[in-house]
Amino acid sequence: MRCCKLRLCRSSFRAGAAMRRRGSVQQKIPCVFLTEVREEPSRKRDRQQFQVVATENVNPVALESDIDCALATEKLDGTCCYVTTYNGEPYLWARLDRKPTKQADKRFKKYQHSQKTCKGFTWSVEEDFRAVPDSWIPAHRVQRENGHPVPDEHGHIPGWVPVEETNKQYCWHSSVVNYEAGLAVVLRPHPVDKGLLEIASVPLLELMEQTLELIGTNINGNPYGLGSKKHPVHVLVPHGILQVRNAPPVEYQQLYSWFQECHEGRVEGIVWHCNDGTLIKVHRHHLGLKWPDGDTFLNSRPVVVHVDRKEYDPAGLADSHKDLFCILSGFNGEHFNSIRDIQVEN
Repeated sequence: MRCCKLRLCRSSFRAGAAMRRRGSVQQKIPCVFLTEVREEPSRKRDRQQFQVVATENVNPVALESDIDCALATEKLDGTCCYVTTYNGEPYLWARLDRKPTKQADKRFKKYQHSQKTCKGFTWSVEEDFRAVPDSWIPAHRVQRENGHPVPDEHGHIPGWVPVEETNKQYCWHSSVVNYEAGLAVVLRPHPVDKGLLEIASVPLLELMEQTLELIGTNINGNPYGLGSKKHPVHVLVPHGILQVRNAPPVEYQQLYSWFQECHEGRVEGIVWHCNDGTLIKVHRHHLGLKWPDGDTFLNSRPVVVHVDRKEYDPAGLADSHKDLFCILSGFNGEHFNSIRDIQVEN
């Protein structure tokens, strides 16, 4: 019955998919399957002696959100960003979760181990958590008690910090924005040719209140092969913009086979954007599969560059060796077989 419903929902959903704002990633996204912890080395995190794996039971949260009618999109391997105002101007913000101190974290994990749950644990937000910059803001939907943000089940308080050009910690975030021109470097599907990707300079105003994934040379080991150490390349990808066109039904074995056998399945995972705004995900690691594993689906897609230096630097004052906009403008109008083929030679 669910498979029949899936076919009906997909046909009706696609008609309005392009017009609907995708869900914003403001908190941890639940797995499409119920999960369990296994006492074995993690495939995802070094030095972690346990791993979270999926069972074959679909998460009730996914069923309640009518996941069979959701839009399936590619989960990218990068770091999460957010565009909102800062000092009255559109600004890029980096993800910064407020985490507990070592002592508080040890107490939290001890409670989890003994109680087999985190429910009932009491935090002192003022004393148990590390300091964050004054500009830090909590993510949307973070619960509050007595005016203070409350940690999630992982003991974190998701939040954001503005990406300022003077902060070297976020230099790769900073490379994809030009605040004077109000532009960002964005990777997205071409507006006309859906089989083609486009790297474009996009007004930050158009990205307001959206979350995006920063991918590139110096992010998470660069599984997509962008740029080089000498000439790094990074781009922002709006969440939910890369649709999985032939997503399998939400069933463990079919998803497992899709990741293993299908060309389009060479992705880190899937994020489903449900009609009620709920986001649901599955990562290859949930299914015991390796990532990255050979070439990626993203690298199989041709791309065109539409970044014109005249839009932001008409006087030609930018340093072409360091400014990403300037580097990409040198390829303006050019087509490439893959994003990894965009390489600076000098």
